[in-house]
Amino acid sequence: MLTASNDPNLLIGFENADDAAVYRLTDEIAMIHTIDFITPPVDDPYWFGQIAAANSISDIYSMGGIPLTALNVVMFPSKILDMGVLKEILRGGNDKVIEAGASLVGGHSVDDEEPKFGLCVNGKVHPEKILTNKGAQPGDALILTKPLGTGVLFNAVRSNKFDFKNLESLILPSVAALNKNAIEAALDYPINACTDITGFGIIGHCLEVAKASAVEIRLSFNSLPIYPGALEMYQKGETTGSNKGNKKLSQDFLRIQRKIKSPQKEILFDPQTSGGLLFSLPELTAQKLLESLHLKGIHDARIIGKITQGLPQIIIE
Repeated sequence: MLTASNDPNLLIGFENADDAAVYRLTDEIAMIHTIDFITPPVDDPYWFGQIAAANSISDIYSMGGIPLTALNVVMFPSKILDMGVLKEILRGGNDKVIEAGASLVGGHSVDDEEPKFGLCVNGKVHPEKILTNKGAQPGDALILTKPLGTGVLFNAVRSNKFDFKNLESLILPSVAALNKNAIEAALDYPINACTDITGFGIIGHCLEVAKASAVEIRLSFNSLPIYPGALEMYQKGETTGSNKGNKKLSQDFLRIQRKIKSPQKEILFDPQTSGGLLFSLPELTAQKLLESLHLKGIHDARIIGKITQGLPQIIIE
């Protein structure tokens, strides 16, 4: 069992499964520290670099911060794949770091059997303006900024059930998009809690918010944004290696109060790569934030549920 630090300047550690650590430097500046890397969701190396970088940088945004510097984290089979592939991966990552307004300042690489890429990212935030998954309040509405379904769609491309051209035109631009515009819009509103939706799926990450905030979360299934083709792929028998584990993780805290088919249930556990931000904020201001998100081009953003009093659990309505 790891022991939490008693350093008073460590404002956010690992206690509540937040997206990043936060360390106070001064009364006005705190540093955000995060690292993440993934295996290739697609074969195209440039898309891989962009998606992995956006996925890593997202944790800075979910804490309400601004990314400053990034270090490449690279594992690459140099004896198997051409080094030109690595160059394209790094180019994609660098382009996304530049788009975020941060600086790529180095990194580390090792030879490995399978390509893996991501970033160690440092950012900043005011110590009194940190967003965490802990502050959701009864009466809040929940807003999700990106659709669900990347896990099954990436696997379906590999098994030739979904055309990569459709993935590239309909899905990848959203997956590779930074959550920068979303957080910039949200910071004009009274956000009580925030996280991003990644490998544990919408249920797993909502459960983290529910437990950390000691609240009940009610999700409206019909309000969930879902990528085109995702439900169809589950209907055709496609799945992911994470669905079963995500389902087990939440089984004691999930109640489904409406009739849904098996493919619809599976989307609840679908692991996201570079997923959207989840905001919890007072219901009276949620519609205004939603309009602001749409004005910034985040057209898939939806109000997907609400926070209510009760034991930490997720209820699907």
